[in-house]
Amino acid sequence: MLLIVSSFSAQEKPNILWITIEDTSPQFIGCYGNENASTPNIDKLAEEGIRFTNAFSTGTVCSPSRSAIITGVPPYKMGSGNHRSNYPIPAFIKGFPYYLKQQGYYTTNNYKTDYNIANEKDFINEAWNESSNKATWRDKNENQPFFSVFNFPESHQSRTMSMSYDWYVKNVWNHLPEEDKIADSAFEMPPIYKDSPEMRKHFARVYNSIKLTDNRIGDLLDKLKEDGLMESTIIFFFADHGEGMPRGKTNGINYGYRVPFIIKFPEKFKHLSPWGKEGTVSDELINFEDLASTIINLAGGKSPEYLKGRNLIGENRNKERNHLLLSTDRADNGPDLTRTITDGRFVYSRNFMPFMPEMRYINYLEIADITQQMRKDFKNKQLNSLQKSLFATRPIEVLYDIENDIWETENLVENPSYKNVLVKMRKQLNKAVLKARDIHFVPEYEIGLISKNTTPYKYRMDDKNYPFKKIYEAALLSGKKEEKVVKKQLKLLKSDNKIIRYWAVIGLMSQDVNTIKTHKKELLSALEDSYPPVKITSAAILYENFQDKKAEEILIKYSKSDDSELALMTINYLLYIENKKPFLETIKAVCKKTNHPYKVQAACSDFLTITETSKK
Repeated sequence: MLLIVSSFSAQEKPNILWITIEDTSPQFIGCYGNENASTPNIDKLAEEGIRFTNAFSTGTVCSPSRSAIITGVPPYKMGSGNHRSNYPIPAFIKGFPYYLKQQGYYTTNNYKTDYNIANEKDFINEAWNESSNKATWRDKNENQPFFSVFNFPESHQSRTMSMSYDWYVKNVWNHLPEEDKIADSAFEMPPIYKDSPEMRKHFARVYNSIKLTDNRIGDLLDKLKEDGLMESTIIFFFADHGEGMPRGKTNGINYGYRVPFIIKFPEKFKHLSPWGKEGTVSDELINFEDLASTIINLAGGKSPEYLKGRNLIGENRNKERNHLLLSTDRADNGPDLTRTITDGRFVYSRNFMPFMPEMRYINYLEIADITQQMRKDFKNKQLNSLQKSLFATRPIEVLYDIENDIWETENLVENPSYKNVLVKMRKQLNKAVLKARDIHFVPEYEIGLISKNTTPYKYRMDDKNYPFKKIYEAALLSGKKEEKVVKKQLKLLKSDNKIIRYWAVIGLMSQDVNTIKTHKKELLSALEDSYPPVKITSAAILYENFQDKKAEEILIKYSKSDDSELALMTINYLLYIENKKPFLETIKAVCKKTNHPYKVQAACSDFLTITETSKK
């Protein structure tokens, strides 16, 4: 009798299917209004489900985003914001499918992980019954509910831009039936890119890659139907972050964060939907921090205390938010720190390293034909002011009205009509960052040191070691150029706290040349700083502005450092200085070293490419 009751209870729980795709913004999908896109399977999910217009990834590159998805904890708390890092997290933070297994679910992942944490193998084994390219619901026990993830890579940046055109033909174009292929002239070109035959050839890859993705989704849904599971399965569909094209992926603006997101409830479980009937469009704010709590609740479990995301579905549904905090940090060899607030309509971002452009050097983007074409057009003065702005240093703040400006062409920060919006969102950002005690306001070098004895997650809560309010006050000066700000930064450069000194010198990176020239003496003293990130950044400023010989020696020394984070920091600065010649032989030697991770090798490759290109 007990076995019968247990089996019946298991059957009453919904199966849950996750369909994740890569590197895709909603404006490239038919049901989100793109008449040029061919996405019938995704569109049908929207017709039969709930389509969300305000869903956001927590990061703008895959591994930080996926760390938030699998744990329910945002990167700025865990220290997982830097792409392809492997810092430890507390043992109590689990991959949320672990809690589904406790509720009797069979959990499978096919097949991408990329969770951006230490001890990933043990973490994966604890979360999934199976995680492989063969994982499927079909190996579950009879009457056992399942939670299955299928990740489709066909829209990944490798397909849409980074790999060669021949590789794209082999891996995308040749897999499409003739009638599915989208021509170079069959779509509108976003205004942030030059509308030319060369650019259209490259951009057509986006449409054909998403078409192939849609075909693959159709095949998966056919299998679900064949197995008689369509009427007992709740289907989630979403992308892991925004579009994998220049200015999208890796950038802390709407184009990097906003994702397509659809939930389809079968008839049997439609009573669980708080959004009403099929075909509904919801503007409710959702981010990836919400997914773990929501799925655990759907499975009949109770979310652990550390999960602060909303439960979106069922009796325990949490009230809606009116804004979200989002974050962007290092992507491959391109360090960054941007924090963003959105209410769905407006997106406000604060750039804490504005001295680097949106088109900053990231090797995986630089090898792409479309990036090379854009740099060529920029060099030949063939871009309009909007398109050229991608190569300029960034403003410290941007505010975009996405409802009226989907491609983020007009920064409203200086527009008096939006002053109230700006002030409100600026306050929301500061309050949210302070509450989170964002660990990424220490350089990645420091996260490595922290991780030797504890976790970044835990360390950030210790106000004695991490006086975050004071650190954040120093960071907020970065990008501001008034003389009074310079004086504050120079005073902070003498602080007893090394992280405050770091933010003082990071802020000085954005100061005008004439301002820097009047404060050379103070910067020279920073070359003696005991904290390497301060010493390296000071050297970069002094070398660029004064060709200082001691600064040059420091930059050469740290380029050759065995510490990968210090080497990357140094080489990244060298990517943007004008006179690279004194460093050429050093970078050639570093490029041959095999003990550094990919990100350092990628930075070296960018440096050598830039140097070679400048000779032509």
